[in-house]
Amino acid sequence: MTSSAEPVSRAERKKQELRREIIDAAFDCFAERGYHATGIADVAARLGIGHGTFYRYFQNKRDIVDHVVDDLAARVTGALTAENAPDAVSTLAEYREQSARIGEALGRIFGEDPRVPRLLLFEAPGIDRAMAERILDLFDLAAALTSAYLAHGVELGYLRADLDVDNTARAINGMILGTAISSLRTPEAQAAQSEALRRVMYDGIAAR
Repeated sequence: MTSSAEPVSRAERKKQELRREIIDAAFDCFAERGYHATGIADVAARLGIGHGTFYRYFQNKRDIVDHVVDDLAARVTGALTAENAPDAVSTLAEYREQSARIGEALGRIFGEDPRVPRLLLFEAPGIDRAMAERILDLFDLAAALTSAYLAHGVELGYLRADLDVDNTARAINGMILGTAISSLRTPEAQAAQSEALRRVMYDGIAAR
């Protein structure tokens, strides 16, 4: 039996590698100069490639940020499937374990490259109005996902019946965002902060 998936050619792998290198170089330039002060020439010079090569992969430097936002959204939603899906648990104990798994998964996603949360939280909203709206849309998506977990817990009775699901979801996500910002400066404290966040969350929303 043969696999239905086509093997990736060497040429395609090299294209993917160069695309990743362009993103990395752009991130380095953004960190050093700021987004608005970085030009395509800066990114190209860092890699030793021509402008034409850059434009074969990205329309402009903003296109790189769009790519990063799309990739992050896909990775976050991908981490919230199977045993981490909103309807995958049925007790508060299981929800605690699930929350810990999700926290670890999100920590890996944001911790693998600290430039990503730094770009999204501090640089991207100031690029232009459309990008600011994209970041707000990302926060709205996160709130909707968190609401789904809370609504499931209320329905099954392991979370408080009088829970304001939507606003509680935004409050929880605000705490998560604060933890993410703090971890940019003290990444070694991320695990302890995540545990503290979960303790606050459970004491506030668990059914009595």
